[in-house]
Amino acid sequence: MEGDRVARRPALSSLPVLLLLPLLLSRAAALHPDELFPHGESWGDQLLQEGDDESSAVVKLANPLHFYEARFSNLYVGTNGIISTQDFPRETQYVDYDFPTDFPAIAPFLADIDTSHGRGRVLYREDTSPAVLGLAARYVRAGFPRSARFTPTHAFLATWEQVGAYEEVKRGAAPSGELNTFQAVLASDGSDSYALFLYPANGLQFLGTRPKESYNVQLQLPARVGFCRGEADDLKSEGPYFSLTSTEQSVKNLYQLSNLGIPGVWAFHIGSTSLLDNVRPAAVGRDLSAAHSSVPLGRSFSHATALESDYNEDNLDYYDVNEEEAEYLPGEPEEALNGHSSIDVSFQSKVDTKPLEESATLDPHTKEGTSLGEVEGLDLKGQVEPWDERGTRSPAPPEADRDSLAPSWETPPPYPENRSIQPYPDGGPVPSEVDVPPAHPEEEIVLRNYPASGHTTPLSRGTYEVGLEDNIGSDTEVFTHNAANKETCEHNHRQCSRHAFCTDYATGFCCHCQSKFYGNGKHCLPEGAPHRVNGKVSGHLRVGHTPVHFTDVDLHAYVVGNDGRAYTAISHIPQPAAQALLPLTPIGGLFGWLFALEKPGSENGFSLAGAAFTHDMEVTFYPGEERVHITQTAEGLDPENYLSIKTNIQGQVPYIPANFTAHISPYKELYHYSDSTVTSTSSRDYSLTFGAINQTWSSRIHQNITYQVCRHAPRRPAFPNTQQLSVDRVFALYNDEERVLRFAVTNQIGPVEEDSDPTPVNPCYDGSHMCDTTARCHPGTGVDYTCECASGYQGDGRNCVDENECATGFHRCGPNSVCINLPGTYRCECRSGYEFADDRHTCILITPPPNPCEDGSHTCAPAGQARCVHHGGSAFSCACLPGYAGDGHQCTDIDECSENRCHPAATCYNTPGSFSCRCQPGYYGDGFQCIPDSTSSLTPCEQQQRHAQAQYAHPGARFHIPQCDEQGNFLPLQCHGSTGFCWCVDPDGHEVPGTQTPPGSTPPHCGPPPEPTQRPPTICERWRENLLEHYGGTPRDDQYVPQCDDLGHFTPLQCHGKSDFCWCVDKDGREVQGTRSQPGTTPACIPTVAPPMVRPTPRPDVTPPSVGTFLLYTQGQQIGYLPLNGTRLQKDAAKTLLSLHGSIIVGIDYDCRERMVYWTDVAGRTISRASLELGAEPETIVNSGLISPEGLAIDHIRRTMYWTDSVMDKIESALLDGSGRKVLFHTDLVNPRAIAVDPIRGNLYWTDWNREAPKIETSSLDGENRRILINTDIGLPNGLTFDPFSKLLCWADAGTKKLECTLPDGTGRHVIHNNLKYPFSIVSYADHFYHTDWRRDGVVSVNKHSGQFTDEYLPEQRSHLYGITAVYPYCPTGRK
Repeated sequence: MEGDRVARRPALSSLPVLLLLPLLLSRAAALHPDELFPHGESWGDQLLQEGDDESSAVVKLANPLHFYEARFSNLYVGTNGIISTQDFPRETQYVDYDFPTDFPAIAPFLADIDTSHGRGRVLYREDTSPAVLGLAARYVRAGFPRSARFTPTHAFLATWEQVGAYEEVKRGAAPSGELNTFQAVLASDGSDSYALFLYPANGLQFLGTRPKESYNVQLQLPARVGFCRGEADDLKSEGPYFSLTSTEQSVKNLYQLSNLGIPGVWAFHIGSTSLLDNVRPAAVGRDLSAAHSSVPLGRSFSHATALESDYNEDNLDYYDVNEEEAEYLPGEPEEALNGHSSIDVSFQSKVDTKPLEESATLDPHTKEGTSLGEVEGLDLKGQVEPWDERGTRSPAPPEADRDSLAPSWETPPPYPENRSIQPYPDGGPVPSEVDVPPAHPEEEIVLRNYPASGHTTPLSRGTYEVGLEDNIGSDTEVFTHNAANKETCEHNHRQCSRHAFCTDYATGFCCHCQSKFYGNGKHCLPEGAPHRVNGKVSGHLRVGHTPVHFTDVDLHAYVVGNDGRAYTAISHIPQPAAQALLPLTPIGGLFGWLFALEKPGSENGFSLAGAAFTHDMEVTFYPGEERVHITQTAEGLDPENYLSIKTNIQGQVPYIPANFTAHISPYKELYHYSDSTVTSTSSRDYSLTFGAINQTWSSRIHQNITYQVCRHAPRRPAFPNTQQLSVDRVFALYNDEERVLRFAVTNQIGPVEEDSDPTPVNPCYDGSHMCDTTARCHPGTGVDYTCECASGYQGDGRNCVDENECATGFHRCGPNSVCINLPGTYRCECRSGYEFADDRHTCILITPPPNPCEDGSHTCAPAGQARCVHHGGSAFSCACLPGYAGDGHQCTDIDECSENRCHPAATCYNTPGSFSCRCQPGYYGDGFQCIPDSTSSLTPCEQQQRHAQAQYAHPGARFHIPQCDEQGNFLPLQCHGSTGFCWCVDPDGHEVPGTQTPPGSTPPHCGPPPEPTQRPPTICERWRENLLEHYGGTPRDDQYVPQCDDLGHFTPLQCHGKSDFCWCVDKDGREVQGTRSQPGTTPACIPTVAPPMVRPTPRPDVTPPSVGTFLLYTQGQQIGYLPLNGTRLQKDAAKTLLSLHGSIIVGIDYDCRERMVYWTDVAGRTISRASLELGAEPETIVNSGLISPEGLAIDHIRRTMYWTDSVMDKIESALLDGSGRKVLFHTDLVNPRAIAVDPIRGNLYWTDWNREAPKIETSSLDGENRRILINTDIGLPNGLTFDPFSKLLCWADAGTKKLECTLPDGTGRHVIHNNLKYPFSIVSYADHFYHTDWRRDGVVSVNKHSGQFTDEYLPEQRSHLYGITAVYPYCPTGRK
């Protein structure tokens, strides 16, 4: 009777699903708004307060909800298309940023939404009505067939109905009519939670919103859709997250596509009491890959990737799919730990087969069994074709009414009354909670086997399933899980390969390779990719009667996995052993067996043993009966996935004379498999030839391979006990000049063959296919096949190239690590000062040893008197600084004045640690050299000047020091260095009455007006004039003013105000390095002047200012400084250069001649500049006629600046002081943004990101010859730069995500990189591009030649970065 009850059970449990599936999956039309879950105040919904950034009161759930691994009893609903388990921060902290958020988030449409003034409403409630729970259950069961018994006990619904995007209030402008409607439903049965996102047709009329902080910068960020766990507890590291959208097109496709088979409906498994490393999307609907014809059916696809494609309602297609074909891989444990999302849903075309009664599968989270009959009939094209008992398809039933799935909710029952709905064509009721058997307790799993004669289940290698210890027979069996004293995946998953997943079984855990990888789970390699072996060979041999010994000679092997070829090379084996080892092809033959081409139903050695095994082999040669023993030990995979192996050879081999060659014919040998051992015994003939000599020898080979197997997984009875290795080509050669012994074999492994089979062999099985050596061959019907590039490579399968995971960002190297690309894979290395944590991905700081000099535990004198020298560990020593004497622990000041260091005619002044010298009255000089003051040859101005300077040396003196010209005459304009007053003087130095001006005002004009023929001011004079004006007419004693001669040239000696800090400059005013003086000395800028012989010893802590190339970027109200070491970002030395409160700095550029930085401010509507000299202050040079100045470019040759205004729709120019302003263009501009100048060739370039017709234009610098340069295949050309060295114009496009370059005439256009995030501004320097990115909120560097991402800098303050420019230590000249 028990067997009868089991046989009849399908009629009760599988029938509802079979009837529902055509209703859920047979339709191709989008979701109608009436088919949303019922909502409205009549259904008990609460209404969220109107506003721009509102949050609901806490919703206390009657039953906790599982989200990822945690349980939550509270939910919050936000205006901005988001649900969380905690209250929201201010919207500026999360709305404009990409995933992940730093708090738990369920986001059906995260954007800046505003429901003010009646623009839509947000409703939410918890619901336990059978109508809602039944509909949610059917959606979940359809999307997750293995959860066919999922019966929710409660649901939470949130509906955003006709809501609008936030818009700035503009006088007279009506609000936008674009409104969105979408819904999120969270359903839970107490142990598992699922989320449903619903987007009705025409429900998404806006696809993103504009950041508030962008001000007048017109940008739109696509809505974010997905899930975030939030920050982890340890140091706020990223938790796991799942992101579904990244572009506007992917948002648009939300209502056109589905992972459930119903356009606009999306289902996700979001939480469980069992291990759930990340959110898992439904995988029944194949419409994502099907709708994009370029994705082969057998390949995996990503939700996010599929959503990027441009779909129309007319080109949507939905593939038929069976649940067994869909692979449900959990996120890798390492991924979850590192905070990476897992969004790939893979489909296998290469499958293993098992009888139905041996392959019932279980959902790893619900622990529910699923009959194959429940899911086999899925058809997304509108029909259901269930399997009949003969294994053939029966005619499909009539198509169900599409509206029967979600009946009309126009007349909801009074809340909270519950009522049934009738979704079936025959009017039968939906099973209520008691109609569906509940899940069994976790301690007990019941598997029932339904008759399905003649049908087998294709199981993908890598399918995640709950394992059972024994085979399942025809009777119902109950298995009890005992969790005591067993190892589980929770604590041991790191033992698995990073390309494997961990599965818990009744007695322990096992590792299984993921899709597209093979191995034993602890070691996994990509299918189809070439493999490499490194090792050492040692030997103690007798060759004939000659002993030969060698130790750790190199072995290298290269294996072409997709056709079974294995090449082995062993170098530097001494003669005569190398020649004698020619017949020992099994040394290289091991790799042939290990990576042999697999025939259907067979597995090569690596699939069983992985990279840890022992190969023992004994070879006996005939007729001499010499015997040799070979042991090969595999020791795992190194970080580059190279197999490491050690080989030891002991015994005696026959002597083979030099110049003889060995020939081995193709052969076949049988391998016998037991629990963890493989054995083989075979005999082979080989011939030795030299000229006409041909000798035939033979050998007998005994092989034994042992390895570890995971005994917790169920046995595989279908695996053959014996397999046949066919070696088609064998090659052995020794090159005496290279001293290299080589073996080559071509291998296939398969079932034991009888006599020759005339049936044609598929090229995938005999290696005759034309796939690339880094591609997998997929057999088709007969001799047809397809090629697919192996994991880590990209191409069409016949031509594959390495995919640079480091450049594309598809790697798991954590913070403080460096990603190094390798063929087919990559490697992570920790930066200096860091080491790997246990997960081998996260880099943690190496705790530095104690340093008494840094932690203050030393006993040295104070820092101003002594220095501490660290000697490692806790050892240190102390030394007094110059100017002090003592043992370093006690230091006293040295009185240098007692040592007579000054000139005899000078007075010495001792100071702590130093001293100074001043010439006595009647002498002049620097104190170390004093010369008698002979005034007979001095002019009155010079005499007064000399006298005032002598008085000025005394502290507190406030004498005016007259200014004289080169002839010694009084300058007409005199200014007091201390008070700031200025006045005019006559030739005798007397003040002209009425000319005195107070501090801060414009100095008086002294002398006759300049003649019309006066020469234009030089750089030195203009710089001096600008600084004097900036300082208010008179500089402070500590402010620098350039000293110019009569011709306007820089005087060789320049000094800071009235201080003794001086230096030499070249003709362009640039400082001559190494000439900056200390107090009391003057650098010898004139070769005829000898430097002083005695100087005070400089303090050791005085360092020159930093020099070199660096980047300047704008971020809100500050300009950031990021130095370069070569082309590498020196992130540790980054700092804020200038803070401008209340500004929004966008455009930035640099004048290399005057070392001035220029910027635009869209908040202040100004253009300003500042010198890079220490203490320089900003100067506004354009403050009118601007609304949104964005792009800015400096022509350092013509001393002109150019800028764009995206609101005025103008391009203007002016001289660098703001004068000579001129409008170049004011027509045919919509959104001008970036601008660049080529001063050498006299060209101007700019971008216009007009969404209707984006373009890049050019003209001459005076506005002539305007023309369009680029207007095809561009979207949002935000950044533009001209490289004077390569003569290339390059731009970064936030629409196409590309970085492209062209020649100045528009020819030679080529793509540098095609996977940018959201670039804003870009600059070129050396062989790199540097751009600011709104998705990363940082500076990203890209190599010009390889197109690879090389580094990025993320400022601590997280906000958008705008402009960027490079500051050279010289002016780039370029060439025409």
